[in-house]
Amino acid sequence: MTSPAFLPAHTLAADIAARRLSPVELVGECLARIERLEPKLQAFVSVNAANARLAAEAADKAIRSGHAVGPLHGVPIAIKDLVEIEGEVAMGGTAAWHARRASRTATLMRKLVAAGMINLGKTHTVEFAYGGWGTNQHLGTPWNPWDANTHRTPGGSSSGSGVAVAARMAPWAIGTDTGGSVRIPAAWNGTTGLKTTIGRVSTFGVLPLSPTLDTPGPITRDIEDAALLLSVLQGSDHCDKRTLGVHDVDPMASLRRGVRGLRIGRLPTEERDGIDADVLAAYDRSVDSLATLGADIVEISLPARFADLGAINGRIMSAEAYAALFQLVDDNAQQLDQDVRPRVRAGAAISSRDYLVALAERERLKVSFNLAIEGVDALLTPTAATPAIPIAAIDQSSTPAVFTRWVNFLDLCAVAVPNGFTAGGLPTSLQIVCRAYAEPLALRIGYAYQTTHDWHLRIPSMVE
Repeated sequence: MTSPAFLPAHTLAADIAARRLSPVELVGECLARIERLEPKLQAFVSVNAANARLAAEAADKAIRSGHAVGPLHGVPIAIKDLVEIEGEVAMGGTAAWHARRASRTATLMRKLVAAGMINLGKTHTVEFAYGGWGTNQHLGTPWNPWDANTHRTPGGSSSGSGVAVAARMAPWAIGTDTGGSVRIPAAWNGTTGLKTTIGRVSTFGVLPLSPTLDTPGPITRDIEDAALLLSVLQGSDHCDKRTLGVHDVDPMASLRRGVRGLRIGRLPTEERDGIDADVLAAYDRSVDSLATLGADIVEISLPARFADLGAINGRIMSAEAYAALFQLVDDNAQQLDQDVRPRVRAGAAISSRDYLVALAERERLKVSFNLAIEGVDALLTPTAATPAIPIAAIDQSSTPAVFTRWVNFLDLCAVAVPNGFTAGGLPTSLQIVCRAYAEPLALRIGYAYQTTHDWHLRIPSMVE
């Protein structure tokens, strides 16, 4: 573990700024790992090797001459293939768009470049970002690195970003989350994933699935990295009206304040059914750990079941996805993923009345939930009910997003953090859910938990 590729982004940034590490060396190490591991893991849909090396050389010269553009100058990052970069191919996970070139650059990409970060390449996604398992029939399904022998679910839709970070091919990566697509890959790959609130990060230039629910966010090694990347990604953007009026936050300011005195809700008893035994045991240990740190763990009663909320979330998602993609999915000549096509086509059966009723129900339930959690700072759940399962065992008519979709539906924020391993050596994950725009609080709780455990430091043996 002497390679800098094994270090978290905040340590890499400090080493680069102090000139203990060159961006050229770091990018070279990441690209060498990508070259070695990609034939097995298939995390990237394209690798930006030549341009990344040029950018690293430029960053090295700027930093050595005292012209660093900021504290993250020279740190590499991987980008989900939903994020547009002008003049480059943006496939959105579908072979039908293999030659589609972007006419604009996403606002979040401009922010990353302005901060001096270096794009290593585009990572795989489920077609149109519509699926939690992480599979893609035509472009390939990334290999979860925690099992060298069995092809297991990498989590979706940000499958490649989750695998790239877990395998130390990139220090951190960009994902998007419409129903769990940042948090599920983070959970199954043993990494950290932050689901941001609508309007916290601009979606301009990010290929949409469901504009009501889409939220970009970071997949990182640890909580501190997630806080750093949030600081870069957030901000008002006139190209995305939902960002207007959302005040920036400083997630680093409160990160180390601990959890003493916070009131944190436990998973309601009726939601514990169907959770894998190892996942549930890890969850209970996590709750006990936060209680030991001084949090007040409280029982709460919620006005609806998570699965019921997720079902309404699914109707909104399908209706909006079909409105955007009907020309593709209704053209049977297009070679689309046959697991994804019916999910999008389901939106055709949702009437305008049903769609508007779902949106109205969302607003009503947001009020009900806010009342139910009044006086509670956060709610803890597992991120996924099971560890990563074999690809061959997937039921594509089901979803692994029972514990994540409701967060998007109610427009909350959440962070997924590693919280243990199953008896078979697969990662488990804790989800910390907070109110809208309370990302600093979710990160603060996650940081307190991570300081007492080393789960986030574990590395899959097949990539060491």
